[in-house]
Amino acid sequence: MVSAGRILIAVDYLKCSGCRRCEVICSIRHEGRIWPEASRIRVFMPTPGVEVPHLCIQCDEHPCVEACPAEALSVDERTGAIIVGGECTGCGSCVDACPGSIPHLHPTTRRALICDLCGGEPLCVKACSEGGWNALRIIPREEREKHGAHPRKPMEIARETAEKLFGENAENC
Repeated sequence: MVSAGRILIAVDYLKCSGCRRCEVICSIRHEGRIWPEASRIRVFMPTPGVEVPHLCIQCDEHPCVEACPAEALSVDERTGAIIVGGECTGCGSCVDACPGSIPHLHPTTRRALICDLCGGEPLCVKACSEGGWNALRIIPREEREKHGAHPRKPMEIARETAEKLFGENAENC
């Protein structure tokens, strides 16, 4: 495992089983109960057999932080994670600014939900590796390009994954 520092979570979409352990552990960590809708990582299944984990990949440019009119978002200097402060008004500017539409609003508080990397030790990665899937991995930020860790919308990822899994005929998925 990569030591704590400026990290991000890389996803191997072909390895995701759709078990949603990542959503469960994230919601327990942040909400104190199993509540996938309030998880900072979400798993989409846009077509049967294609599971798409979707979470903040910690952009270097931080468009969500720049877009926040309440200045509620900041970057943790140690991990590089986006932190949502108490000033969040739930306006959705961060969602609109994200090239992957990754932030989403909490189901009840309506505050932005963005992966905070669990302070440098992401529990979703641990749960995924303990399950034996290893679809989520911690990597140093410097390896972003090598792992193709860029913000993308779930349907874009799903189309690409379906084509890899099922061939070119999957383009209609």
